[in-house]
Amino acid sequence: MGLIVVVTGMPASGKSTVAGMLSSIMGCPVVSMGDAVRAEARRRGLGESPESLERLAAELRRIHGRGAVALLVYPEVERLSAERGCVIVEGARSPEELPVLARAGRVCLVAVHASPRRRLERLSARGRPGERGWEALRLRDRANLEFGVGELIALADYMIVNEWGLGELEAQVRRVAEELRHGSGEGCSGGGGQAH
Repeated sequence: MGLIVVVTGMPASGKSTVAGMLSSIMGCPVVSMGDAVRAEARRRGLGESPESLERLAAELRRIHGRGAVALLVYPEVERLSAERGCVIVEGARSPEELPVLARAGRVCLVAVHASPRRRLERLSARGRPGERGWEALRLRDRANLEFGVGELIALADYMIVNEWGLGELEAQVRRVAEELRHGSGEGCSGGGGQAH
């Protein structure tokens, strides 16, 4: 079984950037849970506004449980884990997603933290419709916390603080990647989501 590095964090904390850096350093492919929700929205003919995607994610969780988005990406995670020996899963938002992913390999949970001020700057810089201003950030934060992202952050095996620019971020990511590469996740609890 391969190593499943799950990256979590609040909106605009830098999860995608960290996942991309881990992928480059470790040679592992990235599976984005957000992309899976966007693909499901397109399949259903829904819009891709933040509000529409949050509603879809909530509906999926209501129907299939809090591990629903992990169920969407699981086939790809399982395939890549078997083929490549490791995969980075970006965007987990609830503890119930971890046991689903743990069926494909050993889970290591990496949380990315950034202050609300930094996250607001990043959201504003993205320029996506509906992602500007404190109110938009508060609404996204509230939805993520309701999904359980706060619990995931608290359970993380590694914490990366993304406040001081790409150089400092890359140094932190390299340290985590080296530990993961040399230990293959042996020291990871996986947020308690390990398969038994």
